[in-house]
Amino acid sequence: LMFFGIFLCLDAFLYVFTLLPLRVFLAMFRFITLPCYGLRDRRLLQPAQVCDILKGVILVICYFMMHYVDYSMMYHLIRGQSVIKLYIIYNMLEVADRLFSSFGQDILDALYWTATEPKERKRAHIGVIPHFFMAVLYVFLHAILIMVQATTLNVAFNSHNKSLLTIMMSNNFVEIKGSVFKKFEKNNLFQMSNSDIKERFTNYVLLLIVCLRNMEQFSWNPDHLWVLFPDVCMVVASEIAVDIVKHAFITKFNDITADVYSEYRASLAFDLVSSRQKNAYTDYSDSVSRRMGFIPLPLAVLLMRVVTSSIKVQGVLAYVCVVLFYCGLISLKVLNSIVLLGKSCQYVKEAKMEEKLFNPVLTATPGKPAGKQQSMFKSTQGISTDENGATSVTNQPVHQKENTPSLLVTSNSDQFLTTPDAEEKDISQDSSELKHRSSKKDLLEIDRFTICGNRID
Repeated sequence: LMFFGIFLCLDAFLYVFTLLPLRVFLAMFRFITLPCYGLRDRRLLQPAQVCDILKGVILVICYFMMHYVDYSMMYHLIRGQSVIKLYIIYNMLEVADRLFSSFGQDILDALYWTATEPKERKRAHIGVIPHFFMAVLYVFLHAILIMVQATTLNVAFNSHNKSLLTIMMSNNFVEIKGSVFKKFEKNNLFQMSNSDIKERFTNYVLLLIVCLRNMEQFSWNPDHLWVLFPDVCMVVASEIAVDIVKHAFITKFNDITADVYSEYRASLAFDLVSSRQKNAYTDYSDSVSRRMGFIPLPLAVLLMRVVTSSIKVQGVLAYVCVVLFYCGLISLKVLNSIVLLGKSCQYVKEAKMEEKLFNPVLTATPGKPAGKQQSMFKSTQGISTDENGATSVTNQPVHQKENTPSLLVTSNSDQFLTTPDAEEKDISQDSSELKHRSSKKDLLEIDRFTICGNRID
């Protein structure tokens, strides 16, 4: 589950550097050449193209704003603090990072929806402006927060007695105390697993930034890389050890079998497969953000800022190397997407969730009319809500009575999907007809062009 989740985060992260610039270029090309096509569909741009341009503009603005933040001054300011104070600051930064990720996804979702929703009046287009400035401010502040986190880790690496690094690694074992002795249900454990995946991937990027900054200070001497290597291994090993111990005791104390992690993996695979269909509700990177709390934009802005300030590009050969490196990143992104899609199809088939993928038929549950539930499904666009309006992360199988007509239980990209129980095999004639009709389809019929494009129609 951890390996699969980390490669999902890597896919969404590489998308920002590789395919997003190409999609922004194509969207701008369509906008410039619009008089040649004419306004046949009354839309200047498609909704997916509007979202791509917004992401690209936010990245560029925040990248130039980050140039006004002095990394060296921040490093010496943090280095002058005491060890205990830095330990407290690092803990506060971890909590703030989770809160920023949760709130930031709501800001970006509001921006994308406001920019792409149908407008009845021309004055309604002005509502995009405040949402856009809020999104730029969020990405900038979150990038600064991650920069302070990376700087604190860099100070810990360069301290003489490594006392700060030891204290920060011991903080991971405090996490065991806060989670092991609490009661956990399956959906809570799923949220914790997603949070651990996101945290581990973020730590890998932070370690990459620390290594880049240290190598720059030592004029890219390869011998210094072996000096950093033991500390990097200690950070990674402590994260893995803490996660293993934490999940082992949580499943032991709460009487949860280890098979539940294959269900979690099938749920993440279902998100990926459903977002690759031709008529997907959301972009895949946004789906990962909602599920794991991982937002690639601030991390990408910080990495671009560090790389451009650490590596100087001079001469024709250097620019050729940059172009080749970019082509290599695109190849890695496409290869990663193809392998992930193949593995996801395999996991979805093993979990017997193909019918839920190809037949998103919404059923009327006892006590609710079908029309009301269908309108709720259309309004949320893939986000399930209960009667009180609260977002539901999981969707457990519903055991219906014999006299109730049972149809196929739907599942969209934001619902947790469990493998069917033996009791769910007892379905009605209507459901069997749907299943027979969908048996001719296969996961290989998924639109392959969306592998590179993440297209939303």
